[in-house]
Amino acid sequence: MGAPWDREVDVLVVGTGAAGLATAAAAADAGQRVLVVESTSKWGGTTALSGGGLWMPTNPLMATFGREDSVDKALTYMAAAIGDAGPASSPERRRAFVETVPEVFRFLERLGVRWAADKDYPDYYPDRPGGMVGRGIEAEPFDLRTLGAWRDTSRAGEALPPIPLKTDDVWLLARAWSTPDGFVRGARFVFRTLWGLARGKRLSGLGSGLVASLMSIVVRQGTEVLLSAPLTELIVDDGEVTGAMVAGPDGGPLRIRARGGVTLAAGGFAHHGDWRQKYHGVPGYSSAADGDLGDAIRIAESIGAQLALMDDAWWGSAVPMPDGTAQFMLAERSMPFGIIVDGLGERYTNESASYIDFGHAMLERNKTVSAIPSWLIVDARHRRRYLFTALMQGGKKLREAGIVRSAGTIEELAGVLGMEPARLRGTVDRFNGFARRGVDEDFGRGRTVYDNYYGDPRVKPNPNLGPLEKGPFTAVQLVPGDLGTKGGLLTDADARVLDTGGQPIAGLYAAGNTTASVMGRTYPGPGSTIAPAVIFGYRAGRHAAARSSSPAT
Repeated sequence: MGAPWDREVDVLVVGTGAAGLATAAAAADAGQRVLVVESTSKWGGTTALSGGGLWMPTNPLMATFGREDSVDKALTYMAAAIGDAGPASSPERRRAFVETVPEVFRFLERLGVRWAADKDYPDYYPDRPGGMVGRGIEAEPFDLRTLGAWRDTSRAGEALPPIPLKTDDVWLLARAWSTPDGFVRGARFVFRTLWGLARGKRLSGLGSGLVASLMSIVVRQGTEVLLSAPLTELIVDDGEVTGAMVAGPDGGPLRIRARGGVTLAAGGFAHHGDWRQKYHGVPGYSSAADGDLGDAIRIAESIGAQLALMDDAWWGSAVPMPDGTAQFMLAERSMPFGIIVDGLGERYTNESASYIDFGHAMLERNKTVSAIPSWLIVDARHRRRYLFTALMQGGKKLREAGIVRSAGTIEELAGVLGMEPARLRGTVDRFNGFARRGVDEDFGRGRTVYDNYYGDPRVKPNPNLGPLEKGPFTAVQLVPGDLGTKGGLLTDADARVLDTGGQPIAGLYAAGNTTASVMGRTYPGPGSTIAPAVIFGYRAGRHAAARSSSPAT
């Protein structure tokens, strides 16, 4: 007979990002008593700091704007985009993901989430079989004031001030003062913000709006959420996870029984420095939440859980900030009148490719040529026409730290960056020729509708290619940033954690960045992190609820 339980619930959920809150909502909706624990003093996880989009093939909104999708079409695309990525992205897990999308969409809609379509956002490999435009969705901006006291402990505002910004705004706002459609979207965003304030609302969009929508559901369901309560141990009885030990908010240990199971949704290991060096070879320049330390992965591995894809992350380019954080870069590298070069002053990839492909390219290039850091070099037109988020936030400090450097000519800039002037001039001249002809003969930049999404339609003949001709020229340092890590616990189609022999560990589930991603080593479309987190969190909650209700439990 073991030690007595301090608490007994049906389902214990570890983590308060989209994966954890979706798990909690699904289990509570099935009539289960749920407890959610969070290791930090703030809820929302990395979801609250994200763009908040969900890549949801076959979602019901697609029919409203005339897009015909299907399970087979989505699976064809996933096969073409992901390829063979091992058991984390098995055919069974891919099918479970796609087939559950409409069910989860309607489930969360029934509980109060207001969905919006990102109908102009393409898949990241739209030219591959099954590729489409418009599979992304997001939650409408949420009024944080309706959360009451929970508003004060949210991560909302850590990445951006709570504003009603939407994923579908970003591509146009990047050129709000340079194109008519960008200006119109900017005006609509300002009006949305002012209208919300006039009605006494505190509207928040993107990831903070999504996770607030989910937390509002969990609170209305009466589920208890404990902050500052990190997981310390999984309790195993005869091969079955029957509960867990957490550090209680008062510092004392809590021994919690979970009849249906424990779901680990505590994020990845983005801020675990030793693991980042071990698995990725870089210290990590992450935009993930500070609680992303890998504890849940480590604890599950200690009881025999199998790991996969630990050497990968949701990579992208980022600007290292003077305070040690990193500002993830999205549209800036894709806009015309700019290129990215390595330490020698040479281009090495398509600057407009999906962020994970760009991150992989930077890491691969750095194996033979110094490419960490790389440099985004833009001319005066890029600086004048397009929003540059990092420069707006860093300004003078970035220049003082040498992260941003400028010069009147390309040759002078090469000297500032420690490059051979003739080599950098040759790179720029070659690119400028491509820009004038509209075809990037080296890397195919501007070839797909995804490349063009973050481009400028006024620039002809290719919206992603503009020659670097107008000084002064500005260089911005780039490092391989990430939105979180991609590897972790290996799970099956029902989010059950598998042991090293490939068998489910009874009573243990996982979702989100705690797991090895069903998306393998790629990023098929906008929201490929959060969508599977929600889908497999939901499946974990439902499966654990059924297990708790079983007479044998």
